[in-house]
Amino acid sequence: MKVNEDLTYQQALVELENIVEALEDETIPVDELALKVKRASDLIEFCQAKLTETDTEVKKILTYLEDKAKK
Repeated sequence: MKVNEDLTYQQALVELENIVEALEDETIPVDELALKVKRASDLIEFCQAKLTETDTEVKKILTYLEDKAKK
């Protein structure tokens, strides 16, 4: 199950929080449990990738600004 690339980090986080809450409340039917856990895993992977991507971009911008300030 792939995460929709149009999904934002915030949307993924909200969906993940909802899945975790349902798991904690034991409101997910057994028939859906494996699907929900897989979806949570995909969302975690998606969020981690977004955070890494954002971190890389911010570092590039800061390096550019530091280099520009030195000139």
